Amino acid sequence: MNKDIIAGNWKEKSGKLKQKYAELTDDDLKYSEGKEEELVGKIQKKLGVGKDEAEKIISDI
Repeated sequence: MNKDIIAGNWKEKSGKLKQKYAELTDDDLKYSEGKEEELVGKIQKKLGVGKDEAEKIISDI
C-alpha cells in the first residue's frame, strides 16, 4: 500500500468511506503514520474483502 494514497487528506477520504460503507466507524478509519497495514486489515475485516480489494477501496476514494 502506498502511504501517500492514505496520508493525503485522510479526513476527507475517511468521511467519504463512511458515507459509502456505513458499517465503517471512526475507530475503523483511524490512521496513524506507519500503521497502513492495520488500517487495511480493519477495512478487510469489516467489509469482508481481501487485502487487494481493501487497498483498491482506499485508493479509489
